[in-house]
Amino acid sequence: MSSTNGGAAAPEYCGAKVHERALSNGMPVLVAERHTDPVVAVMCWYGVGGRHESADMAGVSHFLEHMMFKGTSKLGKGAIDLETTVLGGSNNAFTTPDHTAYWFEFASDRWERALELEADRMQNLSLDPEEFDSEKLVVLEELSMGLDDPWRSLGRRVSEVLFGRHPYARPVIGYRDTLEPMTPESMREHYARFYRPGNATLVIAGDVDPDAALAAAEKHFGSIVDPYKGDESVADAPRPAPELDSVVRIETTWDDQSSRLIMAWPGGRFGDDDDFALDVAVTILSSGKLSRLYRRLVVDEGLATSVSANNDARAEHGGFWLYAEAVAGADCAVLEAALDEEIARLRDEPVSEEELVRAKKLLAASEAFDSETTTEIAETLGEYATDLGWRDALNVGERRNAVTAESMQAVCAQLLKPNARVVAWSRPAESPSGATAEEAAGASA
Repeated sequence: MSSTNGGAAAPEYCGAKVHERALSNGMPVLVAERHTDPVVAVMCWYGVGGRHESADMAGVSHFLEHMMFKGTSKLGKGAIDLETTVLGGSNNAFTTPDHTAYWFEFASDRWERALELEADRMQNLSLDPEEFDSEKLVVLEELSMGLDDPWRSLGRRVSEVLFGRHPYARPVIGYRDTLEPMTPESMREHYARFYRPGNATLVIAGDVDPDAALAAAEKHFGSIVDPYKGDESVADAPRPAPELDSVVRIETTWDDQSSRLIMAWPGGRFGDDDDFALDVAVTILSSGKLSRLYRRLVVDEGLATSVSANNDARAEHGGFWLYAEAVAGADCAVLEAALDEEIARLRDEPVSEEELVRAKKLLAASEAFDSETTTEIAETLGEYATDLGWRDALNVGERRNAVTAESMQAVCAQLLKPNARVVAWSRPAESPSGATAEEAAGASA
């Protein structure tokens, strides 16, 4: 193994000393040593998600995540979950537009088994045709359930406009017409290209001896051959940001009594200065009962039953989202205008020092809460390592504190433009009589 710390003292993240090594095959490993609890989290991250898929293979990364639990040439279906349960641990996985990650959490006297399981499925996934067809039905059902959710359905329409031709426009789960024709052979090509040491990062966090952990990582992963090592053709070239130079309005209906609104703008990239500024803006707008949107739209004016905001920064491009559900009988035009006014305030005037300090404290408290568990530490380090650089996780607090009222105002003025956004409404569907669902319900009361 080769060291990349250069002999310097290990830096700390949330009380954990972070040791970095490259295995003999080049695979990077991070060990976050923290002995506060007798627990170890093991996470294996792959630089593959929805944005790495071709249009006709949309959803393959998420589907492959499912199949990673369905057996290898050494272990049968369900063996990973069974072993995890017998050892008293837990495991799961998730896929995003930018990456896929797998995690185990075990007591510190038995965690090495996670490395064996993870190394096995990195190289020996079976993709049994019968299991493949069975799990495809599960994924298709998951897709159907998402389409039956009014917020997800509306958000999907917004994403298609917000991200345009960029792969971010496609849902991570894919589409029925891309999932149904998918085969074990086509998935295996995807697996071979992306599930390899050169596209992975291993994170071991918790109550471990770093030298022993690194030796164990070398033992189980170091001999895995990367068939694409040195092949630059598999590198994913960044795509230009989608262009949105007008207001695009979306009108749709849903068979219930609610009116739902989403506003969205192109946002910043993960880890950029814009990302930190928009995090503060989101907190000022919608975190807690003292936030601007909740206080005005829910408490003072009674226009919305719920309101929230989200800074969805991603590795290539991001989005800034507002969500509001109107109170029954409220004037939707008034609700939309109120949201417009609150975004205009962010563009036109600096926030107060009191609001700025409160937002930063809330973000710091949330970060501190998330870092209480070893799995959260492994997740943060792994996400940064995969999408940006793990050392960038060490200065999040410093960069967030560097956001000023003036710098946040400038970012909002640059990105949250009134004439370059998506405005999407989902309104109650009309009943056969021609009345909306809301009106029909009122008539029958």
